Parts: sequence; C-alpha cells; structure tokens
Amino acid sequence: MQYKRILLKLSGEALMGERQYGIDPKRLAEYAKEIKQVVEKGIEVAIVIGGGNIFRGVAGAANGMDRVQGDHMGMLATCINGLALQSALEDQGVYTRLQTALEIKEVAEPYIKRKAIRHLEKGRVVIFGAGTGNPYFTTDTAAVLRAIEVDADAILKGTRVDGIYNVDPEKDKAAIKFETITFKDVIEKGLKVMDMTAFTLSEENKLPIIVFDMNTSGNLLKLVSGEKIGTIVDN
Repeated sequence: MQYKRILLKLSGEALMGERQYGIDPKRLAEYAKEIKQVVEKGIEVAIVIGGGNIFRGVAGAANGMDRVQGDHMGMLATCINGLALQSALEDQGVYTRLQTALEIKEVAEPYIKRKAIRHLEKGRVVIFGAGTGNPYFTTDTAAVLRAIEVDADAILKGTRVDGIYNVDPEKDKAAIKFETITFKDVIEKGLKVMDMTAFTLSEENKLPIIVFDMNTSGNLLKLVSGEKIGTIVDN
C-alpha cells in the first residue's frame, strides 16, 4: 500500500448526489463501500466532511446573518454529515468514531488527539466534525490541521473532478490536467485547490495533497494502492 494513514476530505455537496439539498442515502452508501475497501487493506482512515449541503456560514453572512453565528451553524451541519457517514459505515460493518471540535457529548466524542490516534491504530475510521471549532476557518483548514495532528501521510481530497486542471474542465473541454504540481505553481497559476490558509499550512508541513474523483467506483482503493489517480500537489 502507498500510504499507512490517510485523511480523506469530502465536501458536504458531495453527499447530495443528484439532489439539490441534504443527503443522498445512495451516495452515502457508495462512499461507505469505497472507504470499507481501503480499511480492509489495513489503511488507517480519518475523514473530514464539509457542511455545504446543509448550511454555509459564508452564505448566511452574505444574507445579513452574523458571521460567527453562521459559522457555528455550519459546524453543526458537518456534525450531521458526520453522523450520517458514521451510520453508513457501521451498516457496512466498519467500526467508526465521530469526534467533534464542539462538545456534543451525547452523540460524539470530543476531539482528543491521542484518543483519535489510538482509534486509528485499532483500525477504526475516525470522522472529525465541527471543523476546527473556530469561526472563519474552513473545513479544508480543519482537514489539514487534523491530518498534521494525527500524522497522516497525505490528504486525499475527493471531488467530482479527476484532478487539477489549468481551467475548469466542466466549462472548457480543452482544459489540461496536471499529473503532479508543486505548491508554488498552484499559487502562481491561481488554481483553486483549497483555501489559502489550508494550502499554506499543508505546504509548510510538507503534507502532500491528492485531488481525485471520489465518484468513480474503485478510485480510492487504486489511489492508496499506488496507482496514478488524480493530481498530486507536493514540494
């Protein structure tokens, strides 16, 4: 296997599937099966999910809501997604723990680094909810932070596109895909991989980011097995 411990970053929108809002049970089950295949190979898996399928703090602020209040609502949305994915994984027989940066002790463990690592070592999937627990920080930043804290080998950012392109491939069929690219080139070319806070944190800590298509069956397993899937961002 290419990696021993990974952090999988999923957007909240990815859980919508073909829907316009909320969670698509079919898509959730598909993701759970993909993750199970990787766990069965002995890979330790941590996950961070966004909450954009339910609520975005930035969108709330744009409509006059207090930004901090909106971000807290967004954090709770990630916890809802985390609970849904935990249920889907457990339906597949995968032992899973949800840890949150905001304390919701009746439904999830509080985030404790040592406990999270111990869960991973025991073969349990650990889902990190509520972002960093702080407003103004995205779930991309939370993903990088947690990956560094639990000493993950890489961040695997699952999207609906099969890598990083020079322009949006959904808008321009002549778009050119990068197989590998440096952090410096991503910044210079103005490519949107993650928000700048998350991206620079990853660069400073020499944590590679792999952007790949999570919606293609088998891609996750191929990626951790060493096949060239998606785009690698590294120094």
